[in-house]
Amino acid sequence: MSACEDVRENVKKYYGSRLESSGDLQTSVASCNLSCRPVPRSVTDALSLVHPEVTKRFFGCGLPFPAKLEGCRVLDLGSGSGRDCYAFSKLVGPSGHVTGVDMTEELITASRQYIEYHQKKFGHEKPNITFVQGYMEKLNEAGVQSDSMDVVLSNCVLCLCPDKRAVLQQAYNVLKEGGEMYYSDIYASKVVPDHMKEDAVLWGEGMGGSLFWQDLISLAHSVGFSTPCLVSASQIAIYNCELKAKAGDISYASGTYRLFKLPKGSVLSEATVTYRGTVAEFPDQLDFDSSLCFKKDVAVEVNGEMAAILQRSRFFSDFKIQISDQPESSSASTPQYCHLNPFLLADKLGSSVTQCSKTSK
Repeated sequence: MSACEDVRENVKKYYGSRLESSGDLQTSVASCNLSCRPVPRSVTDALSLVHPEVTKRFFGCGLPFPAKLEGCRVLDLGSGSGRDCYAFSKLVGPSGHVTGVDMTEELITASRQYIEYHQKKFGHEKPNITFVQGYMEKLNEAGVQSDSMDVVLSNCVLCLCPDKRAVLQQAYNVLKEGGEMYYSDIYASKVVPDHMKEDAVLWGEGMGGSLFWQDLISLAHSVGFSTPCLVSASQIAIYNCELKAKAGDISYASGTYRLFKLPKGSVLSEATVTYRGTVAEFPDQLDFDSSLCFKKDVAVEVNGEMAAILQRSRFFSDFKIQISDQPESSSASTPQYCHLNPFLLADKLGSSVTQCSKTSK
């Protein structure tokens, strides 16, 4: 058995049989759903309608619910018990479709039990959701076609996967041009050493396999994605004293990022963009990420990459875009990505989770 297969088997056991509920986790990942701004009513309503047995086995670390999902084809990587999938099912509506992919047979079986329940709950004439057992690194083998998805979402599962480049590449491949990957995950304050990666419990808790946050930027670029946009972040508390000791001086944070698949060879030009106020539930302003806010009828200058994102993505009709006559000038200096640091944002928001230590079961 290869190292990757070994990790997968351990994760399957950890989430398929060892963890009965989110309360069994030894970190605050299931509690750190803090956002920079109020969560839209449509999202809280959709989540409140999900069956309690599905919510009970939710192990996510954020709220990866971007705006404007109605009618979209959505893929949820590591769908688990199906909590987010069922909420997405309501948000995409009867004209959209949600596919959940997970490698754990117990969780796929459990999630499928509630398809009819949620179909009736949401008033859909027919189900708009499918659960597939498969691997995030091999989406085509799981039946997910290339260039078929509008949005790929994920909630705290990349940290459980040993080959993160393969996951990002697969997500990129299945997205349509202009499509978006919007996901939450656990990030480390420095590169996690090999001996921590070999600890099954550390890996199952998302600590052993967490990516050093700066490495996400180069990884995203290497597979073709745009520069990540940081949406929200929270510090993660470790309940278990033994795990805390193993972590040493490494800190962890939950970060939600959005990445876009732009056409290859796009000429990037700076632009002045004006939000029309047309995205549902955001009539006055649209907060694109933690540092970029578009107010209705207020012109904002953006760089070439953001201009291309707004032009090519599902938000193209929501903005008036005036492209500069000159292509964006390339800077010789190394880009600074401090605004993408989830630890700085979590500190700024004061979104650290403070709870008493929890004894190991």
